[in-house]
Amino acid sequence: MLNDQVTFRRIAAGVLLIVAPLLQAVAVVVDPGTWGDDREAVSYGANPALAQTESALYHWSWMLMAVAAFGLAHLTRRKATRLGHVAAGMTVIGYLSTSALLMMDPVEWWLGQHHPPEEAQRILDEMLNLPGVIIGFQMPWIFFAVLGLPLLTAAVWRAGFVGWWVPLLVLVGYVVSFPVPYGPLTVVFWILPVVALGWTGLKILRMGDEAWAAYYPAPALVSA
Repeated sequence: MLNDQVTFRRIAAGVLLIVAPLLQAVAVVVDPGTWGDDREAVSYGANPALAQTESALYHWSWMLMAVAAFGLAHLTRRKATRLGHVAAGMTVIGYLSTSALLMMDPVEWWLGQHHPPEEAQRILDEMLNLPGVIIGFQMPWIFFAVLGLPLLTAAVWRAGFVGWWVPLLVLVGYVVSFPVPYGPLTVVFWILPVVALGWTGLKILRMGDEAWAAYYPAPALVSA
């Protein structure tokens, strides 16, 4: 399979669209901050093992989603191509930037072990509000992930590969939930993209190599 570009890329895209959002949904379930104190310096300290597990799950979910975006962009080769290119670029940059921020989790846990919650939060805020951190990792890059993936699934819908409900569920799950306080309700929201993206990934796995290869442009004829 590694020697076959069609088979490998199709299967990789399908599997990642199933696995990546599922890992994120599992992460929010095991996250101590979902069910405990909303101050992560406290909730992480209450169960450091789950806190580290949650961080790893988020990290790999977002890294794999960045790769899966290339598979979705492939489906926009014949229609909604411009939107597919822009949205895929936003998705890749957004998810990679968001994943980098997860390194603050062990820092927050360590601060919570050595300082009162208020002091731990003050130190963390001082670190995260450095201009280099904000411009290099936070703004506006993390919003590229929130907006890019719904736009990318909308492009795939416009290309005719999925129904309208796929981008709608991704939009509701990741955008509408953004202003909602992180907690048990987030679990409900983030299950919706698991359904939409998982169904898309399953459809890619079932479509076969010939249908996947049909999205590649036909080779140009060389005149004698």
